[in-house]
Amino acid sequence: MNDTSHFKCGLVAIVGRPNVGKSTLLNKLVGQKISITSKKAQTTRHRVMGIRTNEAAQFVFVDTPGFQTRHASTMNRAMNKRVRETLSDTDVVMMLVEAGRLSPEDRQVIDLLPEDRPVILVVNKIDYAKDKAAFMAWLQEVAAVRAFTEIVPVSAKNAQNLDELLKVLQALLPENAPLFDEDDVTDQTERQLAAELIREKVFRLCGEEIPYAVAVQIDKFEEEGNLRRIFATILVDRDGHKAIVIGHGGEKLKTISTQARLDMERAFDSKVYLEVWVKVKGGWADDVRMLKSLGLD
Repeated sequence: MNDTSHFKCGLVAIVGRPNVGKSTLLNKLVGQKISITSKKAQTTRHRVMGIRTNEAAQFVFVDTPGFQTRHASTMNRAMNKRVRETLSDTDVVMMLVEAGRLSPEDRQVIDLLPEDRPVILVVNKIDYAKDKAAFMAWLQEVAAVRAFTEIVPVSAKNAQNLDELLKVLQALLPENAPLFDEDDVTDQTERQLAAELIREKVFRLCGEEIPYAVAVQIDKFEEEGNLRRIFATILVDRDGHKAIVIGHGGEKLKTISTQARLDMERAFDSKVYLEVWVKVKGGWADDVRMLKSLGLD
């Protein structure tokens, strides 16, 4: 990457309604886990930058919260504001939809897309589209909704057709010097990533029993050589939610902590000592000061 005279670099926003696979796509494009994934909708709250660099280009992916069209808490209004800000300062927008489905929520997000920059429609989960004729007819219907720059069908889960997606993106990036070192994969700090990994385990292991109002705050993050000592608190809205996260005899919380610690050790390439507590703080998702302290304002 010595000659950067024709090098391309730009910000690529990943947008879409909740639970269409944005975080899975980001992780696959970057090559490792940097954004949490869950079958539960609405697990991404922060703008997460994922970085992929090749000989000719650097893609700086910006993951956004799934745009909320139903809930009106202070937290969700803050997340929707974050999506709009992301759209206004990126070079290319990738709009994700599920193959064979275009919901009213999808259409609401499409209506927010900027007219003054390229928008790629990324049709995810094509491995579920078994009826090819019906899928092609659906694609024609979607193409008529707005003038997309390109339409690229993919399967983020199976990494299918991602090379084609990168080729399309690279052609649309502006000529710029790289913003990050070629080995960088994210701008997230280890502290932020630790909190996200714990929160992912809460969603994965507690399922539908736990609502969206779950946050993780890192109380202490210490480095001692090749050891990270991390002390964290899971914030929930009610006593009943606390009992669910802790589980019978503390087993659920133990599993959450163990799985999060193993993911952290892989991500940080070091040993991790992790202690996690659960605390009830009613109404935190509508507490502006609390949202600011968690970086969710």
